[in-house]
Amino acid sequence: MRIENSFIPVRGVGERTERSLWEAGVLTWDAFDPSAAPVGETTGQRIETFVADALERLDDGDAGYFGEVFPSGERWRLYENFREETCFFDIETTGLDAARNDVTTVSFHQGGETTTLVRGHDLTAEALREQFADAALVASFNGKRFDVPFLEDNFDVSVDAPHVDLMYPCRRLDLTGGLKAIERAVGIDRDRPDLSGRDAVRLWHRYERDGDEDALDTLVSYNRDDTANLSNLMDVVVESLHEDSLGQFVDGAADRPAGSVSEE
Repeated sequence: MRIENSFIPVRGVGERTERSLWEAGVLTWDAFDPSAAPVGETTGQRIETFVADALERLDDGDAGYFGEVFPSGERWRLYENFREETCFFDIETTGLDAARNDVTTVSFHQGGETTTLVRGHDLTAEALREQFADAALVASFNGKRFDVPFLEDNFDVSVDAPHVDLMYPCRRLDLTGGLKAIERAVGIDRDRPDLSGRDAVRLWHRYERDGDEDALDTLVSYNRDDTANLSNLMDVVVESLHEDSLGQFVDGAADRPAGSVSEE
């Protein structure tokens, strides 16, 4: 699924109308013909206006615009267009309360590379802003409720790019529970499956109290696994949601003229 397959940002176009467009063979913006599409005149005009504006925004790489016009539950559709500019991130903390506990490590994964910032070393507000600066899209797991509030409270850092919190699209696919449970369910492996968030807290305290560098190395490795695996999970989620929506209309589309209705 790409942005160009989507009509749902248009006012008056919901999931049912978008589905009827796909069913009629209108799988991309270029295929839209208001005289043949299964929509009314007003909706057709709105689609034409949106497409004209959206094409310019897409040429400009304006992910922020699409983050605003897409419903939050559909922002996963931005991923294929902004794959290389997507920044996956994950934090470890000393507890669950952003107002009372500290961030210990933050990892970022973008373009196949993973970077980790560590409290007391290079974890600063400036370094965090630098990591987020080039991101067209950011992705996390439960980041909207956990990671982002911690970064805001601890470092006064705002995450302004469109945000895909993978916990919510996972729920649409009946993938529930924590990140590690979902990884197991979809076949994503990690080096230390025995470690948990509680272990991450203990590892930090061992490092801070005893100067245990091995504990810090293990914590960093754990945090990096969490973050890099988000990229693998995003691939699974995007492919699955694509198949559940547009994918069922793609097969045979080349043999069906735009404007014709499938028998499904």
